[in-house]
Amino acid sequence: MKNLRNFSIIAHIDHGKSTLSDRLIQLTNIVSDREFQDQILDTMEIERERGITIKSQTVCLPYRAGDGKTYHLNLIDTPGHVDFSYEVSRALASCEGAFLLIDASQGVEAQTLANLYMAMEHDLEIIPVINKIDLPSADIDWVRNQVDKDLGLDPDTVILTSAKEGIGIEDVLKGAVDHLPPPSGDPDGPLQALIFDSHYDAYRGTIIHMRIFEGGVREGDTIIFLSNNKDYKVEEVGIFQLDRVPKKELSAGQVGYLIAGIKTVSDTRCGDTITLKNNPCESSMSGFKDAKPVVFSSIYPVASDGYGELSLALEKLKLNDASLIYEKDSSVALGFGFRCGFLGLLHLEVVQERLEREYDLSLIITAPSVKYEIVLTDGTQKMIDNPALYPDPGSIDITKEPFIRASIIVPDRYMGAVMKLCMDRRGINSNYQYLTTDRLEMIFELPLAEVIYDFYDKLKSITQGYGSFDYELLDYRETDLVKVDILINGDRVDALSHLVHQNRSVERARLICEKLRDEIPRQMFKIAIQGAIGAKIISRKTISAYRKDVTAKCYGGDITRKRKLLEKQKKGKKRMKMVGQVMIPQSAFLSVLKTDD
Repeated sequence: MKNLRNFSIIAHIDHGKSTLSDRLIQLTNIVSDREFQDQILDTMEIERERGITIKSQTVCLPYRAGDGKTYHLNLIDTPGHVDFSYEVSRALASCEGAFLLIDASQGVEAQTLANLYMAMEHDLEIIPVINKIDLPSADIDWVRNQVDKDLGLDPDTVILTSAKEGIGIEDVLKGAVDHLPPPSGDPDGPLQALIFDSHYDAYRGTIIHMRIFEGGVREGDTIIFLSNNKDYKVEEVGIFQLDRVPKKELSAGQVGYLIAGIKTVSDTRCGDTITLKNNPCESSMSGFKDAKPVVFSSIYPVASDGYGELSLALEKLKLNDASLIYEKDSSVALGFGFRCGFLGLLHLEVVQERLEREYDLSLIITAPSVKYEIVLTDGTQKMIDNPALYPDPGSIDITKEPFIRASIIVPDRYMGAVMKLCMDRRGINSNYQYLTTDRLEMIFELPLAEVIYDFYDKLKSITQGYGSFDYELLDYRETDLVKVDILINGDRVDALSHLVHQNRSVERARLICEKLRDEIPRQMFKIAIQGAIGAKIISRKTISAYRKDVTAKCYGGDITRKRKLLEKQKKGKKRMKMVGQVMIPQSAFLSVLKTDD
């Protein structure tokens, strides 16, 4: 165990975690130059395209140190986006130390602080690493000062690297050996292992990624999950070195995988504890909780006969993404579909893109919403995430919506613009503090519903890319909630209904009506697009009809001849409107999601 080290790399988005992991893998020669590719730990096509990590990955790096000993360094690469922070916390629970990566040109940002606090909660040894020192805009002394003043870490322990250029990579491995503690635990005690991730293999079933804290496990053992008491027989154990490398046994302190013929990923939940059936441990690992979705949206196939394919695709996707939650849903306008729960808007985008690419589906996504708490006049409480389930306003006593605590770090010259943006979104400014002479952290309490659309994009825009944003859920607070329905030619389109704060309802309805007017094709009759709260119409846009010139054949003569023809046309259009249906294109549903003013 003295030659083992378990560590994570944590950082804000785009500070170079994946690139540093690539260089560490290259330096330890576990992959040949011919087989190497950038972002080698990011296995999904969408991760490579966007340059982000979505799923944490593990790799065991053999490193021969200066003392002549070979150390086994277990690296757990983590996502950087706030949507996947639960996955980061599980990865940190499996480590003794972490490298905190900071961009030499950007400095300390919101997610840097959030990940630092998370690592401190797990009592990890933290080594600061300043990356991208080769950039012309790099200011190493400024960032080193931030490490000392903002983070409270020792600036003398800072490792300077440029992952892109391969500078200082050996120092990172040396730092892991010299400064990170080896794991502790009793190899002869009862098995106690933490699941920090899992993925599905079509031939072997669910493959569990785990860290063993006590005891050991080998092929043929019968294991049990403490969260659901299900037991399985172990078929194979081993370690990750890009490919799976089988081993006879894994013991305390090691990170590896376990295969036991498990058919569903949902049985293997992140943060769960594994033990042996015939010699169980006394208690489970602390901190286990289900990942709770915060954003909800409905997914429908464009063609109604695509429902079966969508059902099958979601079932397969769920095997590789245990945090995706879905249930059957139906709409008068769009037919049968599924109501899905996501960890955030990025998670929604990733799921949508994976369904369209990997399963070749054409989808319609409804406007995302959050979960509201509704207290009825008879005292009963309901949690609703779907506007279709919103009860009769006359039976509602109180409505509550979720609030978040947002931490925004910006240069002080953008303070006014950020303050205005947050106040426009019904934010409450609780406090702010200067981190350095020209950078400050602003704390706001904001309704989650105001953040899920385009808040992050707007923040990046007004701060010219320098603003960074992190949030945590707080509680439910009383709000004035209304349901806005969209009517097209007097017919309600339930897929376009949404729940919104009373003060924003007119503005939101007007915006949606304008978007739909631009997207819905013209017909031979007028099309009225209306926003309504109950029976009260709060906005309206009209798509004018095509006009056929029926009076073209009248050359001069009495005006009554023209009037007769126009009256005849009017009657025909009225009849056509009674029987005519308005086809709403897919682009119209997508345009509602984009809320650019």
